Amino acid sequence: MLLLYSSLSVPAGHHNRVQEQQPMITGAVKNKVDKIWLDIFSAGLANPLTVIEQLTYLMFIRALDVKELENENYEALGMKVEKIFPQTPFGQSMRWSKFKNKDAKYMFDVISQRVFPAIKEMKGGKLPDFDEEKGTFLPLPDVDNDTAQTAFAHFMKDAVFLMPTPQVLEKVVTGLEELYEHDIAGLDMQGDLYEYMLGKLSTAGRNGQFRTPKHIRDMMVALLRPTPDDVICDPACGTAGFLISAAEYIRTHYESTMTTKQWEHFAGPAFTGYDTDPTMLRISAMNLMLHSIHHPDIRYRDSVSKENNVNAAFTMCLANPPFKGSIDAESISDSLKAVTSTKKTELLFLALFLRMLKKGGQCACIVPDGVLFGSSKAHQSIRKELVEHHQLRAVISMPSGVFKPYAGVSTAVLIFTKTAAGGTDNVWFYDMQADGFSLDDKRAPVDQNDIPDILARFADLEKEKDRARTEQSFFVPKEEIVANDYDLSINKYKQVEYAPVEYPSTQELMTELHELEMQISEGLAELEEML
Repeated sequence: MLLLYSSLSVPAGHHNRVQEQQPMITGAVKNKVDKIWLDIFSAGLANPLTVIEQLTYLMFIRALDVKELENENYEALGMKVEKIFPQTPFGQSMRWSKFKNKDAKYMFDVISQRVFPAIKEMKGGKLPDFDEEKGTFLPLPDVDNDTAQTAFAHFMKDAVFLMPTPQVLEKVVTGLEELYEHDIAGLDMQGDLYEYMLGKLSTAGRNGQFRTPKHIRDMMVALLRPTPDDVICDPACGTAGFLISAAEYIRTHYESTMTTKQWEHFAGPAFTGYDTDPTMLRISAMNLMLHSIHHPDIRYRDSVSKENNVNAAFTMCLANPPFKGSIDAESISDSLKAVTSTKKTELLFLALFLRMLKKGGQCACIVPDGVLFGSSKAHQSIRKELVEHHQLRAVISMPSGVFKPYAGVSTAVLIFTKTAAGGTDNVWFYDMQADGFSLDDKRAPVDQNDIPDILARFADLEKEKDRARTEQSFFVPKEEIVANDYDLSINKYKQVEYAPVEYPSTQELMTELHELEMQISEGLAELEEML
């Protein structure tokens, strides 16, 4: 099995360090990424999704060589390791370290004609060798755990190398190498670097990609506190951001204590993602592999359709499902329609989470505000399902600027546990007013940030019981929610304190007006005398 950890990591079974806090990506690094992006964009690849896909391929190719260098170091220490690259001149020529300093034409030919086709043939974490006489790659033997490469190999079949010219490729390779060797050398920042690149999908404002900001994903993950034993799913995974955030949380809190069995679980079975965009699935598969998750269950699937019959399979769901209106009623799963008869995806996904979770499983998901107070039968039925038959734990209202610059929709985070036996006594509400960034299109960092307060209060809900409705967070009893047709909008329950404002009496105002009038008259008289 291929183990592709970051430069500071070691193979499964040899982990003994707690992940250290690394510095955030700097402005200088961002500028260099922007330069790389512009080089590709200017060469004719105007679609941001295409640009990110091509950059992902190159980052992955480099990561393979980094891992091979680690393998060679472990081999020198007497450890038995599986090599990624064939030990032939052809196989070694595919390594990033071997071609990065070659001329542009040679580099272009190696990547387009050797490395890229070889990656599409990977099996068991190994690249195939090439038969120069026959002009074909030598087939690799099947591996026992063929699922280890299923997602990656499946979605890479349709991948296309689109770097337009050798000169552009040379600029990109040189730019990436400078970043890795100088700007982030020795830092575990591959994830941050990739996150910034993915963020450009948002700022580009194209393709309809509704991407959740990383700090919001991290907050939602921290609220649920995943463990190495959890089985986590995002049924609308996009670039796999929620799965990556969950993986980072697990490594940060459990890395030093995880067993070999838990690391094997972490490498794949722990993470599942579905999407209907093949390009996003390719990016997801590579993104997860770049984060040491080599055989996740990433697949093409319309999650709310009849083709998805997954039931009680996960301990945790994390998602920002699409708010795209309605879908074909005939394609909707009957089990979802039984919970809420609707064609609205934001309601169907809530029913889906309940079906896919095991009993006791947790969910944190983003919903548009309309889900909280919508008066239709479908809206009320899904809210009733959460409150009456499961445990609705929290409603965190977020400001509308969270998803700017590419969307201004008001949203909330719902947190609930599947019980199938009720359990909702009191629901915790929080009115988030700031998330650490300005709420305009610029989304510049600011000092105001409610996220640390949200995490601290949610971790100690016992102290929340006595808070007044005028405060930023408070509890609302189930009975009150039921009496309000299961309305979950915070404004329904929040009390606003109005400070009394005293105004002068009418007589006082009239006196002031007369005085002003007299002053004006005197001023005019003085002006007339001067004429």
